[in-house]
Amino acid sequence: MEAGQRVLEIGPGIGSITTLLLDTGVDLTAFEIDRGFCQILREEAFGEHPRFTLVEGDALKTLFAHLKRSPTPDRICGNLPYNVGTILVARLLESEYRPPLMVFTLQKEVADRLGAAEGSKEWAALSLLAQADYDIVTAATIAPSSFYPPPKVESSVVRFTLREESRVPEHLRDAFSIIRGDLFAQRRKTILNNVRSGKSGAILGKEGVATLFQESGIDPGKRAEVLGWEDFLALSAALYTYRATRSGDTRRDK
Repeated sequence: MEAGQRVLEIGPGIGSITTLLLDTGVDLTAFEIDRGFCQILREEAFGEHPRFTLVEGDALKTLFAHLKRSPTPDRICGNLPYNVGTILVARLLESEYRPPLMVFTLQKEVADRLGAAEGSKEWAALSLLAQADYDIVTAATIAPSSFYPPPKVESSVVRFTLREESRVPEHLRDAFSIIRGDLFAQRRKTILNNVRSGKSGAILGKEGVATLFQESGIDPGKRAEVLGWEDFLALSAALYTYRATRSGDTRRDK
């Protein structure tokens, strides 16, 4: 952290990490839903601090409202509740707001999916979403005894570092999102069956589905977890080309 950077903290609690962040000289906006914690933060801990702003309420609503009216922050961090952590991170990754660095404490199972390698048992739609624009590293694993009350599962600190260049070209992002969601919809099904029953199947129709696999060169009998980045991008490119051709727009670099 550097003085003057704009930092967003989600779920500060009573402000243990908030104190450390403010000590570095950053301008910090904290998002907290718990009324008791908000009272402590506002009235006892940081109410008079010139570089601290508290936003009360559900971060799933308040965070994105804040991002819409403010410049993309330099950092986003937080100890995320298990019940909304995955949803919040996914919404951030799907959004247009991509800070250079994000650090979150999450359920270890979620962290493992975020940073999963191709072909591993944790490889999932969330892995593709996260790794499209960020390099993902698990910085630490935290035992349940480190929290009160202790959860029933381990937690992990995950660091998201923005890549210099996205793995997904801008003109393929919409098609990639559709393919990613469809192919992992039901892991036990073949990618052919998932495409047929998904959004891409509705776009392509029967003949278009056949064209998708023919043009991409991907075996339709495979399952999504055995596909790598090149396979998903090939399918995305085939879907994009099919839609562009049908609409009369065959440009590759919108």
